[in-house]
Amino acid sequence: MKLDYAQMTWGEAGGASDRLAILPLGATEQHGPHLPLTVDTVLATGVARALADRIGAVCLPPITYGDAWNNEAFPGTISLSPETLAAVITDVGRGVERIGHPALITLNGHFGNRGPAAEAAVRLADVGLPVLALDYPGLEDIAARHCDSIPAGNHFFHADEVETSMMFALAPDVVRLDKAAPEYPEFPEDFGTRPMQLREFNESGAFGDPRPATAEKGAAMIAEIVENCLPLIAAFCEENRIGAPAWPR
Repeated sequence: MKLDYAQMTWGEAGGASDRLAILPLGATEQHGPHLPLTVDTVLATGVARALADRIGAVCLPPITYGDAWNNEAFPGTISLSPETLAAVITDVGRGVERIGHPALITLNGHFGNRGPAAEAAVRLADVGLPVLALDYPGLEDIAARHCDSIPAGNHFFHADEVETSMMFALAPDVVRLDKAAPEYPEFPEDFGTRPMQLREFNESGAFGDPRPATAEKGAAMIAEIVENCLPLIAAFCEENRIGAPAWPR
């Protein structure tokens, strides 16, 4: 059975309504001179599809806009307010619950979406839909094992070797590595403590050194992210008494 909503008919969707549903959360946001605006959506969707294949879940079409306010100084970035994004995720979740899926997993590829995703999870719990909000579990350790370059900042992966490698694995034709350059800007002392545009201290929009990126590294990192999701989903299903076929124990 096809388990990707992008390819399913309504009858197939109904036949898969007893399975977990995975919602990729992306963004339309600058990613330096060498990557397209759709990076976060491409990566979240790629990981979500790989995870859905692994656990027999359905993969929903992604939300392609996110809370990307801190990159609005760059042309091409289009952002949703946190309130709007939380409302959109909530409405999608209500549809998931109405169709009959036992639970929703949000698979987030953009840092700014974390708060709205958490807020939506609370709202959906109030209407009886369990929600597990995931990013890329263990990414810092995964990146350290597979990447050759040094991150530009702690827990900060943006248009760097990590994202560029994953893009090479999922959408190599849109990577323009000839335009990539190392970027190690000096972060303001108050970075993370106040709202700020990234362009205040980084004119290119990229961070770190994407030049060592390869598709092999990207594929390996995606596979490990999926593996790291499995015990979290198992615990979530156990807590919410979700069994086969949604989650084969």
